[in-house]
Amino acid sequence: MTSELAPEPSGKALPAPACTLGEGPTYDRHTDTAWWFDITGRKLFEYRMEAGQLSTHHLPVMASVLARVDGERQVLATESGLMLRMTHNGALSMLMPIEYDDKLTRSNDGRVHACGALWVGTMGKNGEHEAGAIYHVFKGKLTRIYDKISIPNAISFSPDGAIAYFTDTETLKLMRVQIDPKTALPLGEPKLFHHLAHGDGWPDGAVVDANGVLWNARWGGGAVDAYSPDGRRILSLDVPARQSSCPAFVGRNADRLLVTSALQGLDADARKADPEAGLTFLLDHAVQGRFEPDFYLV
Repeated sequence: MTSELAPEPSGKALPAPACTLGEGPTYDRHTDTAWWFDITGRKLFEYRMEAGQLSTHHLPVMASVLARVDGERQVLATESGLMLRMTHNGALSMLMPIEYDDKLTRSNDGRVHACGALWVGTMGKNGEHEAGAIYHVFKGKLTRIYDKISIPNAISFSPDGAIAYFTDTETLKLMRVQIDPKTALPLGEPKLFHHLAHGDGWPDGAVVDANGVLWNARWGGGAVDAYSPDGRRILSLDVPARQSSCPAFVGRNADRLLVTSALQGLDADARKADPEAGLTFLLDHAVQGRFEPDFYLV
């Protein structure tokens, strides 16, 4: 790694429990609230940022993605499919089954496009090779757009809505594909965006800022990396946990990065060497982020 990519100082951990598999962070600008999951712990965390107030919601299923519908409703991607959640009491109801009969898979990464469509990925609960897929959900229709995916991650979209990014983590390849800005459906075949070096960690969750820079958490590398629109790694931010999993833009101006992490798979010695594993962090580096759009519910 060249000198200009040396990790910058990290931020601080939020006052929240360590997650076995922290994932799926997002931010609701209407309430100044950050949300994230402990997937395998079946927990949803709600953090009121200005008040510094944390609430923990226990879930009956594993879930990994949250999208706002409106002031009263959210959509969760879960191991059974998309579920509608009422924000005032946490009540869940099935909205759209996805791989409902496949007990070996669960949801993983996902994100809402500006048009209101959702891309969401599935994977084997034990990371089974090519057991998952990436789906497109729009106006009540479910379309499988990519299959034979092992660990779907980095689902995100360019500011103009014309490009989608994703990865199958085990391949070390971040991909990009042209999409229809009106529907978020692919218009061609995916092309290589950036190929991570072996031994450098694995590409995990990502967000794209207002300038088209992709911010990608590097699992096993303890970092969030920034990539220019042409695929060059231009900056690397240190995260105080090696298994950094996914970033989100947070704050009233979307100018901070929140990053989840995981302690999954760490034995006693590894946890001793990585004492902040599983915590959720606010990084010090200022960004020009974007707020997440609402999911379009017919």
